[in-house]
Amino acid sequence: MSWRYAYLTHYRNNDKMADQTTGRQLQRILHYSVTPCRPLLGLRRNECALYDVDCDEVYPRLYIGDVESARNKQYLRLIGITHVLNTAEGTRFGQVDTGHSYYRDMSGVRYMGFPLTDQPSTDISRYFYIASKFIENGINSGGKVLVHCMMGMSRSATCVLAYLMIARKMSATEAVRTVRMHRDIRPNEGFLQQLADLDNELKRDRLYY
Repeated sequence: MSWRYAYLTHYRNNDKMADQTTGRQLQRILHYSVTPCRPLLGLRRNECALYDVDCDEVYPRLYIGDVESARNKQYLRLIGITHVLNTAEGTRFGQVDTGHSYYRDMSGVRYMGFPLTDQPSTDISRYFYIASKFIENGINSGGKVLVHCMMGMSRSATCVLAYLMIARKMSATEAVRTVRMHRDIRPNEGFLQQLADLDNELKRDRLYY
């Protein structure tokens, strides 16, 4: 092996490593990106204040919300929600015990639930493509999609970020900055690493198409 070949191989490998997205990088982007200030809930004269929910449209026809958003059917009707994705389905602490039957009196509402806990060790990536397809179907049908967990910050935000990366072809950085313009989100470190892994996978796949 010539010194010239070794030199070029070394720098090519370094370039590839530098191009890899990491969870730590996404943490920094979250830390330094700024969500525009919103008035305190009691001072807001909009639907969220009136119905005591915490919900934001983070992309056209796509909302991230908390448990109260998901449970308030009057509010969901008001803003025109047609699809509900519960990323914290279950009856344990930190989960939301809604389901298909909860929305049976709301004709036309489609529901999907993932039994996820907000732990760094939780494998949320197994649901990335399922969530993306559900959200995309809702938006493409002319509907509006609510993605929620307990607080609307970690599990739901992670699935929305994955959707923007998969269906809207955003990088992880672009997706985080897009959502942060509209809502304060805080995916846990394990979820951020799984989003970084997805970003690297998508970048590799798109090199061949």
